[in-house]
Parts: sequence; structure tokens; C-alpha cells
Amino acid sequence: MNTFFTILRRLAVAAGLMVAVLAINFTLIHAAPGDPASVIAGEMGGGDQAVIDSIKKAYGLDKPLPEQFITYIGKSVRGDLGMSYTYNKPVSSLIADRIGPTILLVLTALLVAIVVGTLLGVFASLKPKSFSSAVVTVFSLTGLAMPVFWTGILLVILFGKVWPVMPIAGMYDVRNYGATGWAAALDVLHHLVLPALTLTLVYLAQYSRLARASMLEVLSSDYVRTAKAKGLHQGVVVFKHALRNALMPLVTIAGLQFGNLVSGAVLVETVFSWPGLGTLALDAILGRDYPTLLGVLTFSSLFVITANLLTDLSYRWIDPRLRGK
Repeated sequence: MNTFFTILRRLAVAAGLMVAVLAINFTLIHAAPGDPASVIAGEMGGGDQAVIDSIKKAYGLDKPLPEQFITYIGKSVRGDLGMSYTYNKPVSSLIADRIGPTILLVLTALLVAIVVGTLLGVFASLKPKSFSSAVVTVFSLTGLAMPVFWTGILLVILFGKVWPVMPIAGMYDVRNYGATGWAAALDVLHHLVLPALTLTLVYLAQYSRLARASMLEVLSSDYVRTAKAKGLHQGVVVFKHALRNALMPLVTIAGLQFGNLVSGAVLVETVFSWPGLGTLALDAILGRDYPTLLGVLTFSSLFVITANLLTDLSYRWIDPRLRGK
């Protein structure tokens, strides 16, 4: 029962936070310089003030900003994120077309970074003064020092010109157009390698350092020394007794970094022409397409808030002491 009320309380907080984020995004976007009605009129070949006024009326841009926000909130609850100025299509359908590639990229990078980074951190913590531990530390510092877009550009140069064995743009090979089943899946995975690797390297470095520091602290605790004194195998001590308690900081950082991960995906998608929400947001910014940009920000905010909510609830699975609270 306590868990049920905890979930309800977390959902209420998440809903309030979502409304606040929407209000901030809406205000900032509409405060930016530029008139979308003039942009639309220019794309139509130009027009006088009467044409611009008619465009504003058609898209509801002639109403006061608070009224526009209330209208947007009401429609968003029903799943209506408005019409795109650029594509002249519902924003919800544009996001539905692009969300799959972004989720595939983000979740792949996050999963690889957490698993490999944790294993590297555990490996380095077992012999903290060894050469292998120093190698992991140097690798982590290098990964943290390289911006994600710079890493992507280096990989494009390496695999596009120096050693052209990997695709460097897009999600599909035009020569495999119409492919289905395993052929299509392998084609997507082949194109996913470089974007996912670019996004993974930065966060892999962070998780490996965090896992190393957390494991060093846990391995020096009394209960771990007691487990070793009982003659338990080192693998049992490390992965069953120590690692589970060392996971709490990793889970916390993973949840908090979802926002950075999504923003990093925008840069990666731009570098590799990955057809996700990042390239859609960039096109919306260049074309002053307010509904599309706001829709992308709304979905990204929802994605991050949901991830943090799941992170909060996952604490109860990792630490049984929290289940009754």
C-alpha cells in the first residue's frame, strides 16, 4: 500500500513538473526573435501585411500568449501538438515517425555505456594501483575531455575517408530500399554503430570512473571483508555482495543524465544525418517552426521525467530497505 501511494505521489509531482517545463519552453520559444508568419509568407513567395495577418489568424498567432499557452495545454492533453508550419502535417505524426530512431540510438548508447562502463570500473577497482587500472583512468579522462560532436566528426573522417568500412550517414542504405526482415534489421544496426559509439564513449567514461570509485568504497566495508573471511569465491563477493550496493550511484546518475543523453543525441543525429528527433528539432529551429520545436521539447521533457521517475522507483528494487518507505 505504501508503494502504491508513493507511485501516486511521484506521478503527481511529475505532472506538475511537466506543466512547469511546458510553460518555460513555450515562453522561451515565443520570446525568440523572428515572426513565423513572415517566414511562412516568404516560403509562399511573399505577401503583404494582410496575408501575414491571415496566416497569424489561421495558426492562432494573433491571440495573447497566455491564451495560446492554455489552448496548447488543452490540446496536448488530448495528444494534439498542433500543425507544423514547415511540413503542414500534425506534429504528433512527425514525432511518431522520428521517435523510433532516437529511442533506438539513446537506449543502445545508454545500455552499452552502463554495462561496459560498470565492468571496466569493477575491473579497475580490484587492483586500483595496477597498470590496467591506470589505463581505465586515462581512457575515462580522454572520453570526458572529448565533446560528443568532435568525437562524431573524428569517426566520420576515420571511417568515411581513412578506412571506409562503415556507413557514416543515414539509417538505411538506398541500395537496400524495400528490404524487410533480417536484411533491414542488419542494415539499421550497421548504420547504428558509429552514432551509438559516439554517444557511448562520453558516458562510458563517466560510468567507469563512477563504478570504480563506488566499488572501492564498498570493497573496503566490513560486510565485504566478512564475506572474504568466510572463504567465498571472489566473483561471488564482487558481483553478488559488493556490486549491488555500488549500483545506487550509477542508477542515480543514469536517471539524471537522460536529459544530457537526449541533448547529446541531437548533436550526434546532426553529424551522422540520423533521422531522429534531433534533426527534426534542428529543421524546426532553422524554419522557426514553433509547434514542431515545442512538440519535440515536450516529448523530450516527458521522456526525461519518466526516466527519472523510473529511476526513483528502481531504488526500491536495488535496496530492500526503501520498500517500506
